[in-house]
Amino acid sequence: MSEGTKDTIEPSAQETPKGPSKNELKKRAKEEEKARKAAERSAKEAEAAKAKAGEEDAADFAKQYYGKLPLNQSQERPKRTRDTIASLSEKLGQNVLLRARIQTSRAQGNKMVFLHLRQKIDTVQGLLVAEDGKISRPMVKWTAGLPDESIVLVEGIVEKPKEEIKSTTVKDVEVHINQIHLINSPEVRLPFTLDDASRAESENAEKQLNNVLLETRLNNRVLDLRTTTNQAVFKLQASITDFFREFLTSTGFTEIHTPKLQGAATESGASVFKVSYFKGSAFLAQSPQLAKQMAIASDFERVYEIGPVFRAEDSNTHRHLTEFIGLDLEMTIEEHYHEAMELLDQLFLSIFRNLKEKCQKEIDTVGRQFPAEEFKWREGPEGTLKLTFAQAVDLLVEDGVDRSVLDDINTENEKRLGRVVKKKYDTDYFIVDKFPMALRPFYTMPDPSDPKSSNSYDFFMRGEEILSGAQRVHEPQLLAQQMKDKGIDPESMKGYMDGFRLGCPPHGGGGIGLERVLMLYLKLNNIRRATLFPRDPKRLEP
Repeated sequence: MSEGTKDTIEPSAQETPKGPSKNELKKRAKEEEKARKAAERSAKEAEAAKAKAGEEDAADFAKQYYGKLPLNQSQERPKRTRDTIASLSEKLGQNVLLRARIQTSRAQGNKMVFLHLRQKIDTVQGLLVAEDGKISRPMVKWTAGLPDESIVLVEGIVEKPKEEIKSTTVKDVEVHINQIHLINSPEVRLPFTLDDASRAESENAEKQLNNVLLETRLNNRVLDLRTTTNQAVFKLQASITDFFREFLTSTGFTEIHTPKLQGAATESGASVFKVSYFKGSAFLAQSPQLAKQMAIASDFERVYEIGPVFRAEDSNTHRHLTEFIGLDLEMTIEEHYHEAMELLDQLFLSIFRNLKEKCQKEIDTVGRQFPAEEFKWREGPEGTLKLTFAQAVDLLVEDGVDRSVLDDINTENEKRLGRVVKKKYDTDYFIVDKFPMALRPFYTMPDPSDPKSSNSYDFFMRGEEILSGAQRVHEPQLLAQQMKDKGIDPESMKGYMDGFRLGCPPHGGGGIGLERVLMLYLKLNNIRRATLFPRDPKRLEP
């Protein structure tokens, strides 16, 4: 062996690894035999079950009356008339066909299953009972196994139940099902049940039932919106916009649509969303205020808009959103800004009356989950309660508030004022006029006899502001001066200013928050419950 090399071990000198012992081999053989027999047994059981299922299927005389429908790709259109749950009380004894969701199901043995069927805000009980030659046990079993929130096509006879059904909105009839087919069903486990999401919080606490938190609801909004309560809430929201539009159209207003991308902030830079705009920047509209006024300068006389409003305010409260729907209007005035204030008052009274007269079913539906005192307003010759800002301050001082903190009425004192007004005047709806000029935007007209006061007003529901409005400045020199006083360069808003330089009539108007009106009318206690998909400083999804 040459110098520097290491000794190596010859292969023949390495130890030969030992194989398994005889006992280990016997043990392995037993385990393999056991596994083989278990596999054979499982295969036989599966084959037997398959054969039994095949026999049951062959003997299932009702198999054409239930099952999953093929994927709807608009293959055919037989034009069969569909019925609604809401109309079933008028169809006693008739055969009906309806598409609905299964909110819950409850089997009794293998011969009967109850279904809680739902369409929007209406629910009805469905009953499927095994019957020789008509309804098979496999049909009952299959139906009982359908997941909650499955969409089904149901055919059956409308019958009178033995006693009134308390758990559904349709209480005097039920559907005796003779055919049921699955259209679609959830692929994931539901984060909560619709029953849990539909109960009043007081009932959950009293009976120690599951309470679905608002955050959980908003994170799973598609499911949450299916509750009958939410279906009613957003039917009412649509009705408010309908009533708003109908009243204004009937009083000579024209609906307009203004841009939501603007070249300058309309109120203050701190509360505006800045977005990139090609090589420059733009701002999301905080209101259609400037465009409304430009339309008045264009001789539209009376205009309104229903559209999104954006506010970059980091306010995480029960009543603030970063995006909401604004109901805005502007009108020329002939003599006095109270013409606009009084028209707005008549608008609200019209909305309140229509809600009460035409939407009681939806209001009652919401009230079952969110019980509240009925919303009150004043009718008759006395009309709506109107206070000046000074009178409102006096009422708060009489109630124990220190006058020194009432240069502005904050949220807490707004609610307090609402309670004082309700106790003294028995109304949930009132107007406060003549706000201090320092609290209002640059385009607000000053009071002619007191420059520290303004021709402006706020409307309140249950002690919370739902409209802010005023007479606007239509004279360009005064407008430019007030802009400078607020730190705004008039030339930065040249397009707006030019409308006034061309001559503009006296005018006024107001802006209303749709979701806030809905929240306060129903007393939902959080504006997110009155918003389809809320946007706030902490939420951009879903």
